Amino acid sequence: MKLWERVVEARLRKYRDGQRELHCVFVDLEKAYDRVPREELWYCMRNSGVAEKYVRVVQDMYERSRTVVRCAVGQTEEFKVEVGLHQGSALSPFLFAIVMDQLSEEVRQESPWTMMFADDIVICSESWEQVEENLERWRFALERRGMKVSRSKTEYMCVNERERSGTVRLQGEEVKKVQEFKYLGSTVQSNGECGKEVKKRVQVGWNGWRKVSGVLCDRKISARIKGKVYRTVVRSAMLYGLETVSLRKRQESELEVAELKMLRPSTTSLSLFPCTLTLSFSFCSHSTLACSLSRNMIRRKALWEFLPA
Repeated sequence: MKLWERVVEARLRKYRDGQRELHCVFVDLEKAYDRVPREELWYCMRNSGVAEKYVRVVQDMYERSRTVVRCAVGQTEEFKVEVGLHQGSALSPFLFAIVMDQLSEEVRQESPWTMMFADDIVICSESWEQVEENLERWRFALERRGMKVSRSKTEYMCVNERERSGTVRLQGEEVKKVQEFKYLGSTVQSNGECGKEVKKRVQVGWNGWRKVSGVLCDRKISARIKGKVYRTVVRSAMLYGLETVSLRKRQESELEVAELKMLRPSTTSLSLFPCTLTLSFSFCSHSTLACSLSRNMIRRKALWEFLPA
């Protein structure tokens, strides 16, 4: 999942460095799981080559499905559910992927011009006219089969805008223009930078530190236990998804400064304070966050081979 976020960021950075415009539309589907028509599901499964016996098994799972609503005064009477996928089912994401693959078959382009992860869709083009045309094609392909594109949550972003471009519209309604967008959990910026994502990872790290601060700041707990807790809860949260990010020195410094602030209250002696993080605290196994990130980047280096040149 994080790979697709980096594909988007790499594409934005390439166009920014080349002084070329890139127009992106982030398509949002209204209640995606709850809008899948059952008949459309059976058709997509058969059209994808799913054996008929498995289609019948899924049909049996959805036949005569009923539900109730729990509220303050009790539960409502049972009522039929004749549309949508089962919420919480481990099979539902797979079924939804089959449906989306079939619905977008006629309009989907090769990456990076079209990227789709479940119901998170990104449409890219070098002109706002073309991206508007592609957006309309996607809307028609999805809505004629029972899905619904959200007019209020679908957003448009332009990279390296030289002059004021036209307004992207969806059936006459103006698509909201933004400078950043949260895609698959990460913040994608129109300038191709990742500064806000780094700040977010630092904040997540602090949230994890606060949860286990009682352990990390307890002088009765051994350094070995503190180290395991820190690396598992705090450092792993700060490094999540950064293996494929091109960090600048300033952003690496932000991570190191944040780690130093987290480690200081965990020590039992002032003599453990190093001048730099190269001589990190003993319970961190003499490994700085930057070094740990470098090792993870080497381990994940093969992922970059899939990024567009």
